[in-house]
Amino acid sequence: MQSGELAADISADNMLILGKVSGVYGVKGWVKLFSFTEPREGILDYKNCFLKRPGAKSGEQWQPLQITQGRKQGKGVVAKVDGCDDRDQAMLLIGSEIAINKDQLAELAENEYYWKDLIGMAVINQDDVDLGKVTNLMETGANDVLIVEGDRERLIPFTQGMAVLEVNLDEKLIRVDWDPEF
Repeated sequence: MQSGELAADISADNMLILGKVSGVYGVKGWVKLFSFTEPREGILDYKNCFLKRPGAKSGEQWQPLQITQGRKQGKGVVAKVDGCDDRDQAMLLIGSEIAINKDQLAELAENEYYWKDLIGMAVINQDDVDLGKVTNLMETGANDVLIVEGDRERLIPFTQGMAVLEVNLDEKLIRVDWDPEF
């Protein structure tokens, strides 16, 4: 599929931002990417994506973008973008967001979730005490952690079958085994 053939709902609500163009790399049109994916080079899995330049108005927001080459470079990622052939063209992309249509995400196995699906969900414990809403997640190495904002901030390990008893995407509800005083 060529970038011009990428048919998708490019409304702001249907876009998932994967990273940003953070700089230029060399003189042949390569750019440095600040990737929000895990692992960082996961952004390169999406060759056909969309670009929004800084300050773009609502009618001109997302433009098709094709990443033709890319690799991990030190602690970052560098990529070659179709149609960007020199350093001056690459400079014009700095600060641009790179996104995909949510429909491009891979199907997950049962009991696997994208973080974007968990953010905003209500969290209650097994006694139906409202603990708040998931505002973010963080990776700790051992497991991911839900950041839940309610009467106060709580950090709840995302350990299914232990702290997390149920995730109901339809009801936007996570049931946890968690003491509200903790």
